[in-house]
Amino acid sequence: MKQLFTGMLLAVAFCAAAQPKPEHNLRQTDLPRKWDEAMPLGNGMIGALIWQKSDKLRFSLDRVDLWDDRPMANIDKLTFKYVTEQVHKKDYAPVQQLGDVPYEANAAPTKIPGASLELDMKGWGNPVSSVLDISNGVHEARFASGAVFRTYVHAGQDVGVFSLEGAVFSPELIAPSYVSESKGGEATSVDGQSLVRLGYGKGTVTKGANAIRYRQPTYEGHFYEVLVEWTVKNGKTTGWWTITPDRPAVIPAASKNEAKNWKSHAAWWAAFWKRSSIQLPEPLLEKQYYLDMYKFGSVARAHTPPISLQAVWTADNGHLPPWKGDFHHDLNTQLSYWPGYTANHTDLTEGFTNWLWNTRAENERYTKQYFGVEGLNVPGVTTLTGKPMGGWIQYSFSPTVAAWLAQHFYWQWKFSGDEKFLRERCKPWFDRVAVYLKNVRVKDPATGVYKLPLSSSPEYHDNSIDAWFTDYSNYDLALIRFFFTAYAEVAAAAGDGSVPPAADALKNYPELFSVDGRLAIAPGHPQLSSHRHHSNLMAIYPVKILSYDRPDDRRVIDSSLAWMSRKGTRAWVGYSFAWAACLYAQTGNGDSTVSYLRKFASNFVLSNSFHVNGDQKGGQYSGFTYRPFTLEGNFAYAQGVHEMLLQTRDGVVLLFPATPKDWKAAGFQQLRSESGCLVSASLEGGKLKSVTFASDKNQTVKVKRNTPVGNIAPGKSAVDGDVITVELKKGRPVTLLVD
Repeated sequence: MKQLFTGMLLAVAFCAAAQPKPEHNLRQTDLPRKWDEAMPLGNGMIGALIWQKSDKLRFSLDRVDLWDDRPMANIDKLTFKYVTEQVHKKDYAPVQQLGDVPYEANAAPTKIPGASLELDMKGWGNPVSSVLDISNGVHEARFASGAVFRTYVHAGQDVGVFSLEGAVFSPELIAPSYVSESKGGEATSVDGQSLVRLGYGKGTVTKGANAIRYRQPTYEGHFYEVLVEWTVKNGKTTGWWTITPDRPAVIPAASKNEAKNWKSHAAWWAAFWKRSSIQLPEPLLEKQYYLDMYKFGSVARAHTPPISLQAVWTADNGHLPPWKGDFHHDLNTQLSYWPGYTANHTDLTEGFTNWLWNTRAENERYTKQYFGVEGLNVPGVTTLTGKPMGGWIQYSFSPTVAAWLAQHFYWQWKFSGDEKFLRERCKPWFDRVAVYLKNVRVKDPATGVYKLPLSSSPEYHDNSIDAWFTDYSNYDLALIRFFFTAYAEVAAAAGDGSVPPAADALKNYPELFSVDGRLAIAPGHPQLSSHRHHSNLMAIYPVKILSYDRPDDRRVIDSSLAWMSRKGTRAWVGYSFAWAACLYAQTGNGDSTVSYLRKFASNFVLSNSFHVNGDQKGGQYSGFTYRPFTLEGNFAYAQGVHEMLLQTRDGVVLLFPATPKDWKAAGFQQLRSESGCLVSASLEGGKLKSVTFASDKNQTVKVKRNTPVGNIAPGKSAVDGDVITVELKKGRPVTLLVD
């Protein structure tokens, strides 16, 4: 691989002058010693974790669509009508037996691991450096003997590549623990249940002179294969690996063209980082941001399944991944895509809406079966193909999941400006969700106001009968009010005059509920204690139906966030802090925004930057100190950085809306506003230095003239009060002067 890595050095030299910087890389002397602290590589479909287990260099190999996708047992016996009846009867145990118990009692459906490749490091000497270069997704480890090991997962092909120089290559493929003398399996879904419970037969490992193939039967005739091949020339080993479900694994000959493949891989990452960049005055925050965006580039593609709890990095500990590695739509998938829009990666965020579109037939089947109505809702916890999994059904069978997911169709259209997507995907999705929401609602005979038969607010009262409310929760109500507001805009843009304006669509729905001026959980249910899921604050962020620019809304927002702060963070987990940063950014409070970002980056990530739910500094900020790894916190953190630097509020772009008062320098390049324009701006000496707008189409953009860090001169642009209207032509940037 001499030619390949010669090219790599040239690419590194280029990236050193661009973003990200070398100091953003993961760098240590020893190899990581735990799977969840490993060096992560991925391309949205396949992934690898590089670490040391005992005296072996270990690749934990994975593929995102390795799933045991059998239906959850008896899940279709449950209906919303039955749940409603049992809640009113105050007899909830039968509901839990049908909807909740199977999630823990059955190992499948679940994400399953692939395999591991181990290399005997005998004679290599101790590791002296281990570096993941996030500019191009290459991990390099050096050893005392002079041996050098390098590897990457190709950005555009389902092939991993590695090389070893100066040492003997002695590989062994390690199968997951599907078969064992000890059944075990008493662990919960959080800890990860035993793989033995899946009931798979023993896989076969076939070794050749320069290849190892592993074939693992799974369920109902399904299987997957892992293939590793290598060549040895002049004392240097070059190898490739791949994983394929339900077909023989093959490494195409073209994938072994070292120079060509490296060039295309490096080009993908160079293009990824060119899309946008940021500069912060705090190294901790800036490094965490770039590591999180590296992970986003490693797990998101337009053609792959959406980002699940661990995506391409399934647990390599002999167990199922935490929470079965499934698709949680009560927070996890949504937060995971937050930063992609603003960071100008709408080509990658499209993967989420593509998957939702492709699974809509299953979702409509579920809607008819469970809710008993036509239209489209989505289970809150699903398998790879969108089938319901149950577990805590207040959220896994929530009546408003599709309303939150609709925001991602809305954002995909707004940020990309893709008119074809608007007409062919976004509007049709909204149409079917609207049918469902109108069918599932009921009218209160006493008031004539619409309501749901039952409502909930993730994850208040966890899985008890008390988690159900007979009035709207603010969570459900905020989502419904957002949905019909966005639906009116989507329909108008698509030229459909049959959809009523938002005011008409919402006239028989209640307003958001408050207690003493702050957002409650539901009528008569104030937030009484610290809680991890800010579901009652959805109206502030992410759906933003409350605006800080409106005085009445401002009072509600300030009171709600003050109450959240008063209740404290003891019951929070990692993502709670990142979400709180996004919430405070809406108020312009940069000091609080950055405070939550610091707490996340210092206490809720492992050495490789992976988000873990618990406080890793002994409970400094949270009473949770466990360490299940999930990704949504990482990506919510990156969005918290974006919300500090750039916002779109009521159609107007805000520059540096929530930077701390003591920040003297900061900047960003080509962040994408909700209007779809690209914005670049910088601070020097605490003051606005420059502002540039660009667009990939002709459009009009509005920007707030008076920023917290200085005023923008309108130049030739139109001015209406505090708003400047800029006319943008495709490919012709406009730089505005600063007063």
